[in-house]
Amino acid sequence: MVTMQPASSTDAARRSARRWTLVAMSLGFAVVQLDISVVNVAVKSIGSELGGGLSALQWVVNAYTIGFAAFILTAGALGDRIGARRVFVSGFVLFLVASVVCGLAPDLGVLIAARAIQGIGAAVLVPSSLTLLNHAYPEPAARSRAVGLWLAGASLALSGGPLIGGVLIATLGWRAIFFINVPVALVGIYLSRRYASETSQSRDRGVDVGGQVLAVLMLTALVGATIEGGTRGFGSPLVLAGFAVALVAGAAFLVVEGHGGRPMLPLGMFRNRTFSVTAAMGLLINIGFYGLIFVFSLLLQREQGLTPLQTGLALAPIMIAITISNLLAGRFDQRFGPRRTIAVAVVVVGAACAGLLGVGASTGYAAMVVQLAALGAGAGAIIPVLTSELLGSVDRTRSGVAAGTLNTLRQTGSAIGVALFGSLLSGRGGFTAGVHVSLAITVGLCVAIGALTPLLRDRAS
Repeated sequence: MVTMQPASSTDAARRSARRWTLVAMSLGFAVVQLDISVVNVAVKSIGSELGGGLSALQWVVNAYTIGFAAFILTAGALGDRIGARRVFVSGFVLFLVASVVCGLAPDLGVLIAARAIQGIGAAVLVPSSLTLLNHAYPEPAARSRAVGLWLAGASLALSGGPLIGGVLIATLGWRAIFFINVPVALVGIYLSRRYASETSQSRDRGVDVGGQVLAVLMLTALVGATIEGGTRGFGSPLVLAGFAVALVAGAAFLVVEGHGGRPMLPLGMFRNRTFSVTAAMGLLINIGFYGLIFVFSLLLQREQGLTPLQTGLALAPIMIAITISNLLAGRFDQRFGPRRTIAVAVVVVGAACAGLLGVGASTGYAAMVVQLAALGAGAGAIIPVLTSELLGSVDRTRSGVAAGTLNTLRQTGSAIGVALFGSLLSGRGGFTAGVHVSLAITVGLCVAIGALTPLLRDRAS
């Protein structure tokens, strides 16, 4: 009779280390996504306590997004150069400290500065967490499952952000939305130091300092000019100067990236049609979607008088629909192909926005809820398909840079959307007119995405 030998303690320890590494990496990505969405329901409460107009509240949201968008490509190269675990832990420490400062902020200036540092910490966490997962799960099937769980946790955090924020604000105040990051970060730091294995270091991966400085300057000037345009007017000398700085910095960035030896953004990848089209779509959908989340958070609280908790509950259908469509998008993509999947999804988003064009202070929630859910369902189906198409368009050795590029453009779109739509809310036409124009612009963005869809590969069976 053959007796079964128990698994060795070494194998058991290795499996345990892999599982806890997955937990640590998922916590890192989840807290990053949570802080993208949780602040939207807190902006009115923050403004009530710390003061500041609409433009200042836009900076509370966008300082984080700018830091995230501007540094994510450099953070990936830094992880390759000095070790992903070292970078991941450093990013979590930075995120933790910045969250504490946000929670203790005595004024809007400190809060905005801390939010920018939080965004840099987020940029450091995301690429290094994916690298460590890839290192812990070298087998393709196991790695696919691990990445799926990593993404699911982040989607859940992003989706639950408004509701979590509403509950925390109602019970503990708006500062609690930042302090909740502290225990999560402490657990993530402990687990990653205890169980994650350090990756090899490649001194060949340099840091593109010139490109990094120009990227920060370009994004900050562009978003700042857009925000201030709503209050000062887009003909203001200061606003025009901001756009000029953004234009010059952007042109210089392209020159540096095109001629530098180690660019943070290899421009040659954009010669690939699929890569360029999916990257452009990611930028456009985020402008509309995250701009509208900001708009409706303020509409529900400032114009309709809802509390932060009620606002979180009101926005929950969007987030639930995103989660469901995230999970189903892969199946639709495999069955119908990316063209049809994205085309249908963008029609759903456009129709939802068109159906909301009449909303105002007196619009009942029942007249909006179906359209809000449809907005989330359509947007949630687009992003996974875009990500899959973009990664499939480049060599696997460049998948990290490709994914970083998509994330950078998506976060840039989020910052532009909040800045642009927020400026429309404070424009001469009034708040409600700004809501309607924001919705109309999103319909136009949907038309643009639809026009790009035929350029994708059609691999439907």
